[in-house]
Amino acid sequence: MTTRVESTGAWLYQGLWGILSRWFRVPAEPPTLPVAPGETANAFQPSPGFLRYLKFQFWLLAGILGLPVLFVAIAITVAEPVAGVFILPIVLTVSLAIALVTFTAIHLRYDTTWYVLTNRSLRIRRGIWIIHETTITYENVQNVSVNQGPLQRFFGIADVLVQTAGGGGGTQPQQPGGVAGGAHCGLIEGIADAVRVRDLLVSRMRRTRTAGLGDELHDHEHDGWSPQQVQLLREVRDAALAMAGAKPQA
Repeated sequence: MTTRVESTGAWLYQGLWGILSRWFRVPAEPPTLPVAPGETANAFQPSPGFLRYLKFQFWLLAGILGLPVLFVAIAITVAEPVAGVFILPIVLTVSLAIALVTFTAIHLRYDTTWYVLTNRSLRIRRGIWIIHETTITYENVQNVSVNQGPLQRFFGIADVLVQTAGGGGGTQPQQPGGVAGGAHCGLIEGIADAVRVRDLLVSRMRRTRTAGLGDELHDHEHDGWSPQQVQLLREVRDAALAMAGAKPQA
């Protein structure tokens, strides 16, 4: 029955996606971000394992909630065949309709989720009824972590949580169809290469940090700073050290 429902759902989904995308003007292309000359934007969607993960969750929940209802309907049919003639078809029809609608919703969620990475920022897009786009610049990122539960590990996927300045420890990750709690974090969910994406974000976050007044200055002297800018920063650093009573550095 599972295969039949999914096949029927896939057929209905193809037609429904075309209708919804026209009605709600859902962008067919991934979101864009401005890039400097010579740079590229990397757009990607969740892993196919994320789609299987969502379907498994649905069938698990359907089994937990639906089987007792089905058993009751069968018991009524056995005890009262006349009543069962009306009740059992209704239960089966409603169950099938819920399965098809949920199957379509799962695919819509998957197909409308996009992530875009550039050398300077990250953009996350979700939604079809209401499209939510969250843009995070690496200068504001405070922490990047990978979260993976046992079920996600089974399907070979994980989530990357990007926390920005002001996010705090109690901030909740961005939920599908919603905006990050307090707009202080973004959720890249259901990807197969979460560790690589995390490392990439961390490396780009470090490269976009502005120079400090101490030893960090030497790390940025060859990252596009002009000699005049470097000299000005040195003078500001020396003035700050002089005010603090320290000996200026060479």
